[in-house]
Amino acid sequence: MDMNDLDFSVSRLGECKIPTPMSEVQFVGDDDKVLFHSSLKEAQEILDEGKPLPALEMAGPRRKIYFDPSKFKCGIVTCGGMCPGLNDVIRAIVLSLFHHYGVQDVFGFRYGYEGLSPKYAHIPMELTPEKVVNIQQWGGTILGTSRGPQDVSEMVDTLERMHIGILFTIGGDGTLCGAQEIYKEISRRNLKISVIGIPKTIDNDISFVDKSFGFETAVAQARTAIYGAHVEAIGARNGIGLVKLMGRESGFIAANAALATTQVNFCLIQEVPFGLDALLGALEKRLKRRGHSVVLVAEGAGQDLIEGTKIRDRSGNVRLEDIGLFLRDHIRAYFEQAGEEISLKYIDPSYMIRSLPANPHDSVFCLLLGHNAVHAGMTGRTNMVTGFWNGEYTHVPISLAVSKRKQIDPNGRLWSSVLESTGQPRRML
Repeated sequence: MDMNDLDFSVSRLGECKIPTPMSEVQFVGDDDKVLFHSSLKEAQEILDEGKPLPALEMAGPRRKIYFDPSKFKCGIVTCGGMCPGLNDVIRAIVLSLFHHYGVQDVFGFRYGYEGLSPKYAHIPMELTPEKVVNIQQWGGTILGTSRGPQDVSEMVDTLERMHIGILFTIGGDGTLCGAQEIYKEISRRNLKISVIGIPKTIDNDISFVDKSFGFETAVAQARTAIYGAHVEAIGARNGIGLVKLMGRESGFIAANAALATTQVNFCLIQEVPFGLDALLGALEKRLKRRGHSVVLVAEGAGQDLIEGTKIRDRSGNVRLEDIGLFLRDHIRAYFEQAGEEISLKYIDPSYMIRSLPANPHDSVFCLLLGHNAVHAGMTGRTNMVTGFWNGEYTHVPISLAVSKRKQIDPNGRLWSSVLESTGQPRRML
């Protein structure tokens, strides 16, 4: 994919002709853009080639909108795994629809896309400001969630039957792919229904989005687990603290948590392969030199080292083998064979982190993502997600957001900083 030829144009249902009911806010014009490149050198190279600079639409309220707020309804769905901030986003969407635009009918579809399929008979939840006023204090999602695809035609039938004008889909890669299929069916039927995605991935792995909600909370809480592992490690002779964190295909949580604590000696992520013998040898040297060590591993790391049957879940994702237990057992066996006594403590805080309420930083982020999703939907934009890029909230076509997984560059600054902080070998193969 040539990053300089990207098409960031966002689909629309039609021309905006209705004056917005909002006032005394900072409006955004359709010609307001956010540059894709942050480097002057990269931008200059593009200009020297005679090409326009790639830029994303800036999110925010417009002076004119597409939908008449008094004549339509909205729906919200949450899909995939739990993540801090889900309730914050739901709350932000509902309050913005009611108080910014005067929309009176908002429905929450229960248990993910199942809520749009009649065969499950999930009754939609009516969402009002009174019902969502305090939900940001709780973890999880008041709507429930599920994984896996549903019949697209049936889901669009539900939207059409209920006269839904905007469907807000809160979820990760699989959810957004599902939203794109819903958009295609809506377009095939020539319906005037907007589909707006809010990217939810605790792993922070959605492309063309600098960060996703829940990530900050996950990194902050991971520090507690790492601190516990460090205390256990330094409190024993040849102490080893082993912590497994979330991150199926991207190691952003592990890398940032390592930097946040500076107590991690080995950070293992899927983007940087490692060999078991090399890791164990480096760990042994660390113990001989310092007498303790903290090892941090992302859940998707080292999968090539584990023999197992590759089974897929309902979302089509390969079920990962437990790299934490694998490393725990092999570390113990290695030092037992070497005649060395160790004290190893294994910590897996994954589900404790996923179920937390958002921290204040994430709560602000969720609020503004939700508000900007509503602003985009009310202007008839569709088949897009609200994102964050170069310090600004943006509109991103779903096709780009799901085009590939965002991952850590092994030759980039983030990973270089991790190596600098941990002191681990650059190559462990």
